[in-house]
Amino acid sequence: MTQITAPQFTARKGAAEKLVVLTAYDYTTAQLIDEAGVDAILIGDSLGMVVQGRGSTLGVTLDQMIYHAEMVGRAVTKALTVVDLPFPINHYDTGAAIDAAARILKETGCQSVKLEGGEAQADTIHALVTAGIPVMAHVGLRPQSVHQLGGYKVQRDEQRLLADARAASEAGAYGMVIECVPSEIAKSITAAVPIPTIGIGAGPDCDGQVLVIHDVLGMTTGYVPRFVRSYAKVGETIKEATAAFAKDVRGGEFPGPGEAFK
Repeated sequence: MTQITAPQFTARKGAAEKLVVLTAYDYTTAQLIDEAGVDAILIGDSLGMVVQGRGSTLGVTLDQMIYHAEMVGRAVTKALTVVDLPFPINHYDTGAAIDAAARILKETGCQSVKLEGGEAQADTIHALVTAGIPVMAHVGLRPQSVHQLGGYKVQRDEQRLLADARAASEAGAYGMVIECVPSEIAKSITAAVPIPTIGIGAGPDCDGQVLVIHDVLGMTTGYVPRFVRSYAKVGETIKEATAAFAKDVRGGEFPGPGEAFK
């Protein structure tokens, strides 16, 4: 199977089978997710929170995104790879945004970038696409604008959201994430644009869904958003395995004869 491309991803708009997207930030996790069969893997600036332990995504740098994306890029052979452009690249002039996105593609081997914003970022999206860089847009709750939006709140301004989605699509985005938007508004956006919509906290009517891998695996500590569904309890497994290893070491039961060299 050859790797999914951005045009192939776009062609799945309206398909009966929904698109599946997950995040990954390292080689091993990306390899396992890719082998399991997803349509796209997002190297998200969410790594600032779930990997680095920050309170937001704002502190993530371009170099850090490249560091993690390069690992994922080497692991993935099937899924489309998408790398977040970190704050404040979505507010750069178009030349600087192209330079940053080009660095990502050249240094990581990944295929596309994701840029938060809609109408206000349409010129940047258009410039990136014109430069040969596939762009996934991101509308609704935009974590990089958390302070401007007044926190991590559901976005309900349907007119503004539709304008953002249409502008991003017309600028040449091949797909878009819709985050934390009421289901009916997300349904309207999905019907209004000719590119796939990927929901996170946006109801069942988007063309696909994305979640953070730590949430899916049950590794998230503290607050878990209501839109998350965990499919495993890996966090508990890690703690149990660590405790069992520590018990065996302290009790002199590890290593045993079969785990030592003669």
